[in-house]
Amino acid sequence: MSTPYPFTAVVGQNDLRLALLLNAVSPSVGGVLVRGEKGTAKSTAVRALSALLPEVTIVPGCRFSCDPSAPDAACPDGPHTARASSARPARMVELPVGASEDRLVGALDIERALAEGVKAFEPGLLAQAHRGILYVDEVNLLHDHLVDLLLDSAAMGASYVEREGVSVRHAAHFLLVGTMNPEEGELRPQLLDRFGLTVEVAASREPDQRVEVVRRRLAYDDDPAGFAARWAEEEAAVRARIVAARELLPSVRLGDGALRQIAATCAAFEVDGMRADIVMARTATALAAWAGRTDVLAEDVRQAALLALPHRRRRNPFDAPGLDEDKLDETLEEFGDRGEGDDDPDPGPGGPGGQPAPEDGPQEGDTATRPEAGEGGEPQAGPGAGEQSAVRAGEPFRTKMLSVPGIGEGAAGRRSRARTEHGRTTGARRPQGALTNLHLAATVQAAAPYQRARGRSGPGLVIRQDDLRQAVREGHESNLVLFVVDASGSMAARQRMGAVKGAVVSLLLDAYQRRDKVGLVTFRGSAAEVALPPTSSVDAAAARLESLPTGGRTPLAAGLLKAHDVLRVERLRDPARRPLVVVVTDGRATGGAEPVALASRAARLFAAEGVASVVVDCESGPVRLGLAGRLAGELGGSAVTLDELRADSIAGLVRDVQGTSRRAA
Repeated sequence: MSTPYPFTAVVGQNDLRLALLLNAVSPSVGGVLVRGEKGTAKSTAVRALSALLPEVTIVPGCRFSCDPSAPDAACPDGPHTARASSARPARMVELPVGASEDRLVGALDIERALAEGVKAFEPGLLAQAHRGILYVDEVNLLHDHLVDLLLDSAAMGASYVEREGVSVRHAAHFLLVGTMNPEEGELRPQLLDRFGLTVEVAASREPDQRVEVVRRRLAYDDDPAGFAARWAEEEAAVRARIVAARELLPSVRLGDGALRQIAATCAAFEVDGMRADIVMARTATALAAWAGRTDVLAEDVRQAALLALPHRRRRNPFDAPGLDEDKLDETLEEFGDRGEGDDDPDPGPGGPGGQPAPEDGPQEGDTATRPEAGEGGEPQAGPGAGEQSAVRAGEPFRTKMLSVPGIGEGAAGRRSRARTEHGRTTGARRPQGALTNLHLAATVQAAAPYQRARGRSGPGLVIRQDDLRQAVREGHESNLVLFVVDASGSMAARQRMGAVKGAVVSLLLDAYQRRDKVGLVTFRGSAAEVALPPTSSVDAAAARLESLPTGGRTPLAAGLLKAHDVLRVERLRDPARRPLVVVVTDGRATGGAEPVALASRAARLFAAEGVASVVVDCESGPVRLGLAGRLAGELGGSAVTLDELRADSIAGLVRDVQGTSRRAA
């Protein structure tokens, strides 16, 4: 077994270390979500935490780690009557993003259940993580059905496995720790709220600290055991402090004053529900125990708010998490006596009471800079010719449902029809590989004619492997929604471009809710560019759109060809995910030789490959040329106006992007 990197050797990252330690002291805090750029020791710190946790006392031979002092009455390996016990280190179980449902919750042997009436159960990762840590790296990329299972288990403290009436239940209390890079997409709000605390991490911009990070990492890579030995004393001290804080925790008093501060803070920041209040109370109590105190002070409430509230204040996926610390201080001062307990608590990792001093770091959205305003006069060659300043997006709205026709087999989502592991049953087939969803009626029907020949004598069916049938189910998949946005001078009227951007932002919100990947291609001047390669982060797409300038000619053909190249590359990377191309334009094509003919030929490439497409017609004014409708016909798709795109418009019918009446001239 490899030697883990010592927790106390992690340089900086005070908030991250404190949040993990508070959960080690009080697992009821509810876990930690670690957000940040790659290469910031997120995974290293989480994996190092398990070595600091106290040993777990278990019933010998129990696969579900039952506590001998309070064994689970419903344990599949029970009942446990003997009081024998053994100890083992606390586990850290890692959930891979691509794990199957059976790998997470466990698997039942359906064949034995039908033939012998035996509940043969193989425990999954939730059973292994019981009374330990369940770690999900890239938690924002986890499949929806696994997220649902995690939510249920975290809420109930138990895992249920059911297959055609055969049910197994076991306890599943675990510390949930997830790491994610926000650039790759955000979490579903339901899962986001399940994490008790959240921390933002970023690499230090201080050269001395970066040097120390590299020095320690190189030393660890050269001699892991020797490096760990040099930090053994510090590790033992922190481990002892966790044990002491756990013992002190039941004695910590959360007074009415601190409770008023917690309630007032949650109300002031308008967080939804009451979970934030409960998490803040538990965190503040753990902070006091970590500092060796039996009273919760105002600084505990403040630190608890900084850890528990930022991710609960987001109203939509484009809101950056964060907390107004001036407003927080005003609320605490108004609703509490800050003069209580003037004694300085013992210093912990990062400062007094284990509360780290905030570090400056890069803020989300800093990468996009607004271009300087230019003149929108004579169009010239080049993408920046005739450039005008960026226009803010209009107010977003709920859009129509746009879907890809036919039945796919892509990643689970909420947009287009697909064959999935979950959904309504539409038929049965022989299993290809391991059986995951039994079609009971089809299995019995396949076995019934052979019961006499197989010598059936008892009440049970004689089932063989060839009789088993897999249920064919239909649900919904996510898609790649590729936006191709006209940023030319013909779209440059400020009011009009604001409405166009508002429509695209609305479609991005819809893509977020339906778990799609998104990409952004823009064209203006004489060329097109990939403003955002396909990604799961709709936040990044919205940021690029917000800073998008306009001006110049309309190289429609270049935009379509660039989009075609993006799809070709993405088809190699993710062949199961079907694309939906959304072209946002007024349909004009200018610049170069025969721009209209070139655009027509480029559009027919999509039609020839059967790529689903829709054109958002941005043409305005009393006289309409119908160019966008003609483009939609050549793409083999359909066209909608900006008004028709609204779900509450008079034409608000759910439509496929193919098979509808086309607006071709």
